[in-house]
Amino acid sequence: MECAQTQPGEGSSVLLIVDDYPENLISMRALLQRQDWQVMTAASGFEALSLLLEHDIDLVLLDVQMPGMDGFEVARLMRGSQRTRLTPIIFLTANEQSQDAVIKGYASGAVDYLFKPFDPQILKPKVQALLEHQRNRRALQRLSQDLESARAFNASVLDNAAEGILVLAEDGLIRFANPAISRLLNAPVKELEGQEFLDFLQKPHIPLWADSEFYASYKRGETLRLHDALLRTAPGQQVPVALSCAPLPSEQHAMVVTVLDMSVVRHLHQQLEFQAVTDPLTGLLNRRGFYQTVENLLLRGERSDSSWVLMYLDLDGFKRVNDSLGHDAGDRVLRWVSEQLKACLRPFDILARMGGDEFTALLDLEFPEQAAKIAEKLIERVSICQQIEGMDIALGASIGIATYPDCGNNLDGLMRASDIAMYEAKRAGRQQYRFYDHEMNGRARSRLMLEESVRNAIENRDFNLVYQPQVAIGDGRIRGFEALLRWQHPSVGDVPPGLFLPLLEEATLISRLGSWIYHRSAGQRKAWESEFSRDLVLGVSLSNTQFGLPNLVTELRQVLERHGLQPHQMEVEVTEEALTINPDETRKQLKLLRNLGVRVALDDFGSGSCSLSHLRDLELDTLKLDRHLIARLPDSSRDASLVRSVIELCKEYGLLVIAEGVETVEQYQWLQAHGCEYVQGFLVARPLVAEDATRFAEPFDWSALAG
Repeated sequence: MECAQTQPGEGSSVLLIVDDYPENLISMRALLQRQDWQVMTAASGFEALSLLLEHDIDLVLLDVQMPGMDGFEVARLMRGSQRTRLTPIIFLTANEQSQDAVIKGYASGAVDYLFKPFDPQILKPKVQALLEHQRNRRALQRLSQDLESARAFNASVLDNAAEGILVLAEDGLIRFANPAISRLLNAPVKELEGQEFLDFLQKPHIPLWADSEFYASYKRGETLRLHDALLRTAPGQQVPVALSCAPLPSEQHAMVVTVLDMSVVRHLHQQLEFQAVTDPLTGLLNRRGFYQTVENLLLRGERSDSSWVLMYLDLDGFKRVNDSLGHDAGDRVLRWVSEQLKACLRPFDILARMGGDEFTALLDLEFPEQAAKIAEKLIERVSICQQIEGMDIALGASIGIATYPDCGNNLDGLMRASDIAMYEAKRAGRQQYRFYDHEMNGRARSRLMLEESVRNAIENRDFNLVYQPQVAIGDGRIRGFEALLRWQHPSVGDVPPGLFLPLLEEATLISRLGSWIYHRSAGQRKAWESEFSRDLVLGVSLSNTQFGLPNLVTELRQVLERHGLQPHQMEVEVTEEALTINPDETRKQLKLLRNLGVRVALDDFGSGSCSLSHLRDLELDTLKLDRHLIARLPDSSRDASLVRSVIELCKEYGLLVIAEGVETVEQYQWLQAHGCEYVQGFLVARPLVAEDATRFAEPFDWSALAG
């Protein structure tokens, strides 16, 4: 007869009854079945062992005499298994046992003997007591496992923590050290334990533990943090660390010290400091590094046995390299230049790249005049022709020299002086050096005052526009006006354009005036709608800076739309210098202007080195002959030949020609005889304020001049 097995419920005690008589199994199950007890049965020793392997059995009631495998053998096998060696066994027997059999049963692991038939009042309490004991044993086992797991977890955390961990006793002795601090201090854990913590602490220096802030914080129950401490390793090396010291519960009489290795952070900080003062392209000092180094040097005091000399070097022709070959080629040139400078200077000279193509060097010289020889050497070295991307590149260098403390008692003063001297070298023709002197300083101060006056004039709107007429030689018809900028200084009066226009350009102030000029002149052109022909052209000169602005065409379009002008009513005048700065960008800008519809005039043609190819290759409408070229007519046969050729060439190319600066009847008659169409100059009229220009008589009476 086979009894159905029930699966043990959660929290239930499990009993296994083993007997080869089915009726005994049924009666025992009925006797011992309870809500919190799950009863399982087995009809043989083999079946019992199988169930013991599958289930967690809390108590086995085992019949002694069974065929095949008796109870003693089952008990022996149970005690040999790790899974069941502690499971309690009650032997059941129907026969009186000899003393030897009882001893054998107890030796096999039995905790009790019961004889059939059983008294329920005896059996149930025994079973309950043994199950309670087993539950307690299992709970204790689980608790031990949990404690061991927690201990292993905590040990794993301590062993695998990246930070060093120390436990210090009240007296400052090391009671515990984890592997991380062992590796950091290069000492075995066993050697660390028992030693004084202060033996490893280099910074801060603490002679006595009892007087230390560590001990004081521990007594107050507070956490102490030190971010810039130093520990000594066992071999004697120093390690930068951050320490965090916190007291443990009072019964522990100890504190835990967390040690964070700051070596990587310190190294990273040093790297960042290096990068902050170093030019990444050349490896030289940058502006910040140069200032820090030199200022610290000058603060040490004036030197009596030698002189500090500051050299400020600016490359000549570098912009051309960048514009024609690109920034990668420019970077290679700058690296090459830095190598040349290092080769010319001594190892202890302080060399820096200040930005762009500007370099500085502070030299310690016996006599300041020795800087001249060094400057010549630098200029010669940098001026060597080199090949980049298949092109021969020839650079130059302009150098300004200032001495300490004669030219400045601090670095800012020296920098200003050497910068002024460098610009003097450029004005002298480039590839030269100049020493700073007091006369140069006076000119620089005047220039700074003038520049400040220009800035104030912009803010106070002291600038104004005047208009010079352009008249046809043939019939005296007014072709248009050129708008000219004038400055009325409050105290000085009229400032010559030749003085303030270059300053506006160099100080990049012209772009601030540009929008005002466009709108002011366009507004005046609109006001002349009822006075002059619709074809009247208003000319506006563009500086090099203005012509190169990427938003030029957009701004002009907005000006035309705001004032209701047609594009052909405005003519922008551009110099040859502006056209040659960046040929590719020039063509793009001219094409945009052409698409907008405004006229483009080549201004001041013949004032410098000019190229007839510009007339052939660029999209132009008008050519204006420079006044210096006209001034030598008709006496200079060379100039006359040149002007005559240009006029004829412009006719072939369909360009309108205007002669500027016409002041004499002879010039007018020569131009008329050789086919020039329009003139502009004092012979016709000086620049006029807007009201006088409105009243300008049309047509102009040429016959009055001839009389």
